[in-house]
Amino acid sequence: WTSFTVCGKLRRLVKVKKVGHAGTLDPMATGLLIVCVGKATKLVDRYQGMIKGYSGVFRLGEATSTWDADSPVIQREPWEHIKDEDIRKAAASFRGEIWQVPPMFSAIKVGGEKMYDKARRGESIELSPRRISIFQFDIERSLEDRFFFFLFPLPLKLLDVIHLST
Repeated sequence: WTSFTVCGKLRRLVKVKKVGHAGTLDPMATGLLIVCVGKATKLVDRYQGMIKGYSGVFRLGEATSTWDADSPVIQREPWEHIKDEDIRKAAASFRGEIWQVPPMFSAIKVGGEKMYDKARRGESIELSPRRISIFQFDIERSLEDRFFFFLFPLPLKLLDVIHLST
């Protein structure tokens, strides 16, 4: 379900017209969706401004057209030369306040339409960078754990929305 679908179902269930959510779920997202009902919809901005925690997985050496695992791999590169220290340095470079340009395949709306819908039609719109703050970016798995492919869970604490992509 999308965030909009959840609000619609809740609106019908509790018979209240005002239902809003504090964050958009991308199609592959899992986790918590904060929903406000009635007068509480005035609190949505407060919830959106709170520090959030995310975890994610990187698969090294693979790229997709959508920058996530939703699409087939379109490019493979060798990754065996990458050391744990290289990944730790890269993670450290994201800590602090940075400017991020959201990817085309995101749930951000432009002109009332989600960017990922525009991107799937082949449209390209240049989005403005957004200021984000990353307080913590930890690597919880080592490259020494040799599997068919490597996954790195990355818990993050953020002030605003960040887009994690391959």
